[in-house]
Amino acid sequence: MARELFAQNDAVRQLLTQANDILGFSLTELMFNGSEDDLRRTDVTQPAIFAHSVAQFVAVPDRAVGMAAGHSLGEFSALVAAGVLDFADALRLVARRAQAMQAACEEQPGTMAAILGLADDVVERICQEISAGGDVVVAANYNCPGQLVVSGAVRGVELACEQLKAAGAKRALLLPVGGAFHSPLMQSAATALGEAIEKTTFREARCSVYQNVDGQPHRAPAKIKANLLAQLTAPVRWTQSVQRMAADGAPDFVECGPGKVLQGLVKKIVPLATVASAQ
Repeated sequence: MARELFAQNDAVRQLLTQANDILGFSLTELMFNGSEDDLRRTDVTQPAIFAHSVAQFVAVPDRAVGMAAGHSLGEFSALVAAGVLDFADALRLVARRAQAMQAACEEQPGTMAAILGLADDVVERICQEISAGGDVVVAANYNCPGQLVVSGAVRGVELACEQLKAAGAKRALLLPVGGAFHSPLMQSAATALGEAIEKTTFREARCSVYQNVDGQPHRAPAKIKANLLAQLTAPVRWTQSVQRMAADGAPDFVECGPGKVLQGLVKKIVPLATVASAQ
């Protein structure tokens, strides 16, 4: 992750060296040479993805940004791109978020599942019915039309998979995750992260940031703070965010970070959009 950028770009080298100092361990060593098990640790995964995303952003000086958005963790790098947070403060929040989420997973075991080929309102209704019976499960990630992730208690998610398949879902796949992210089971993590967010300086955004919790554009620091915190227990409305960005005039989407998953989702949401990787 980011090895070539580190070798070739002074700004990236300074950024990732700073990350090592802030975290108190060599993130770059794990990013460049770590095993799969190392990189799956929550306290490594989230800072590594965040640092890689920002590294790709800063590698091109004076990159023009008309709008910004990020999927879940990616919202932190979007806030850096929009000038709301500086890199150091955002990295500290990401590290705290990772620790808080891991603790919440240990306190309240849960899981997630990807539901393919079913209308959102059907998924929402079945999740509500199961949750009313005492087994928490909610719509967690609106990734693109026909692809929605549910999250909650293990039994709630398993029941949802059974009932959603019976309702016509093409597939209902349990995901290899350690917890019920973007669900009420993350409330303790939200409390812990809230304390850190309140101590951090947020600035007026240089461009609109389309946030996960409502898919709407925001610039005001107080609103951005509140939405960033709510994100831990609320669904990621990625479909709605991209639709609103396109409606507001975004023709081109550039993905900063490892992989091309978001580019694929954007093309499914806005087929006429132009998508590309930052590097």
